[in-house]
Amino acid sequence: MIHDPQRDLPEGWVGAASRGFGPFTTELTLEGRDGVRAVWSSRHHRKRSSSPGGSTWWAPRALGWWMGVLFASGSACFALAAVPTLASHVGATADNTIYFVGSIFFTTAGLLQYGQVVGVDDPALSGIGARLRRLATWSPHRIDWLAAAIQSVGTLFFNVSTAHALTTSATTTQGLNHTIWRPDALGSVCFLVSSYLAFAEVCHGSWRWLPADLSWWITVGNLLGSVAFGVSAVASKFVDGQLRSVGWTTLGTFVGGLCFLAASILLLPERTRGEDPAESVASEALAGAGASPVAGDR
Repeated sequence: MIHDPQRDLPEGWVGAASRGFGPFTTELTLEGRDGVRAVWSSRHHRKRSSSPGGSTWWAPRALGWWMGVLFASGSACFALAAVPTLASHVGATADNTIYFVGSIFFTTAGLLQYGQVVGVDDPALSGIGARLRRLATWSPHRIDWLAAAIQSVGTLFFNVSTAHALTTSATTTQGLNHTIWRPDALGSVCFLVSSYLAFAEVCHGSWRWLPADLSWWITVGNLLGSVAFGVSAVASKFVDGQLRSVGWTTLGTFVGGLCFLAASILLLPERTRGEDPAESVASEALAGAGASPVAGDR
């Protein structure tokens, strides 16, 4: 069941105010009968409800920890494979293998993130069958669901394109420029859209300057990485048999990988950071009600 933040509130609480992006609610202020104020924030609630507490840097039983580690591993692979002259030293096949492995890390992490999103409003969900059925949730009214779903589609595009580049380099004798993987247009567009939706979720609007918010920096890093991959995809278009710009193609992939890497590492302290008092009250109230609102219609 998907809960509407405007209609499905804990008993004794009323919605006093809400913020969000477009039709999506990403922050809801609640007021209790005794005047207590609580604030529900979609991303902050989601990140803490799935795997709160524990060690920041070593927590193999926490879903959020694996997401950060796998995204970081994939990002490191993309940045490493894009290092200038690496392909000429190790060969196109080895370089494309690094890209392909990185795409697998990305896809796995993306699926974990999607699982975190679809399970946040049913924290008591148990049993492998119930969890697998939950993955089939259709919730386009949720900004976090859209961001996770679109990103997962983008990782699949990268799986296909990296596998194609690897197969080509291993079975043909084409030049390096024709066989080394570059970010494809479809995957890059998916990443750009997903990253902006995640950014808007944190900003509770189209744009805000929030340098004190760790989650904001994570989404900014992913957004910049997506833009860099987009630049690489445009620069890698072949014109008269040659890459439009070898320099921009390599630089875009390398910078994008580094931006994704930085954002992925920050996911680890985001999972264990302290909670705002008003958000703590909201979490306790929602837990007592056995349900939580989600980033849905305003």
